[in-house]
Amino acid sequence: MQAGSAGWLGFAPLIFIFAIFYFLLIMPQQRRQKKWQQMLNELKTGDKVVTSGGLRGTIIALKDDAVHLRVPPDNLRLEVSRGSIASVTTAEEPGKETAGKKQASGQ
Repeated sequence: MQAGSAGWLGFAPLIFIFAIFYFLLIMPQQRRQKKWQQMLNELKTGDKVVTSGGLRGTIIALKDDAVHLRVPPDNLRLEVSRGSIASVTTAEEPGKETAGKKQASGQ
């Protein structure tokens, strides 16, 4: 019986290390992936986006696997894959702007 319990105790540190890796690395990455996928599914025309290559533009048309962007200053029309969209940048909400101005003015 002692040999069996010693074998289990030998695997305990490996299981513990795997649990740490899961909670510190794997689970947060899965959350980020789900959030990014949700962001891609919610894209609509008029959204301002930044691509993984650093291009900033406004969505003017959507396709199944691609997005048409209008990129300033010359209003170029570019087609990029949906997967290359890194983030959606939106203008501040009106309520937040006025709250920020009130705090800055000391009111």
